[in-house]
Amino acid sequence: MGLKYEPLVTESLAKQISETIRQAIVEGDLKVDERLPTEPELAARFGVSRPTIREALKRLAAQNLIRSRRGPSGGTFVNKPDSIEAQDSLINMTSLLTTMGEFDLPEIAEARRELELICVRLAAERCEPEHLERMRAEIEIQKNPDLADQDFCASDVRFHRTIVDATNNAMLCFMMSSVIEAVQPIVNLIVFRFWDRDKTVSQHERILSAIEAGNADKATEVFLEQMDDLQQRYAKAQALRDNK
Repeated sequence: MGLKYEPLVTESLAKQISETIRQAIVEGDLKVDERLPTEPELAARFGVSRPTIREALKRLAAQNLIRSRRGPSGGTFVNKPDSIEAQDSLINMTSLLTTMGEFDLPEIAEARRELELICVRLAAERCEPEHLERMRAEIEIQKNPDLADQDFCASDVRFHRTIVDATNNAMLCFMMSSVIEAVQPIVNLIVFRFWDRDKTVSQHERILSAIEAGNADKATEVFLEQMDDLQQRYAKAQALRDNK
């Protein structure tokens, strides 16, 4: 049975066309809500078949870059990017790559340490009362001696997510979603057996106190202390993995 080249060629053409249209959207040559040419028009302009155009449009729709509408005023239109959907996509992809071993624990620890350090400092400068209350609420949850390990890990994630939110920087919040909401929960469940809950709660209380006082230096000092402890837990978890 011989090789079938046509599907590969068609897919390549569709990919090239979708990337061309995507680039036009990214660069602003195609505006939000602008109507694209019809399938026959696109096929004629690119010199390809309509099925190839349909495949290219499917690729763009999967990236949420375009939408279709039926009726007399229908057609295919450029979508306005949705930051929430993009963030969810980033979280899901990062979670998948992490569980597949794309990133090792030292890389994760280094990335989180350096990125969240910025967030802690900004939180001390910009934190609002609502953020302080959210952090207090999580600390109270963490003090419950009957709290399950998984629930403690989830509360820890929410506490640090609130620190990120307290920066009031939309770009940082978007970027850190992959670190805090995708990677941290996975790593927490790996290292929880080495967790000193009381020490973690004490550190959270001191971080909160420093942020509330607007003392960025103290907040970062305690955060780095917590990251050093976490690094030790990472090392123990990695050693346990290596010995299996």
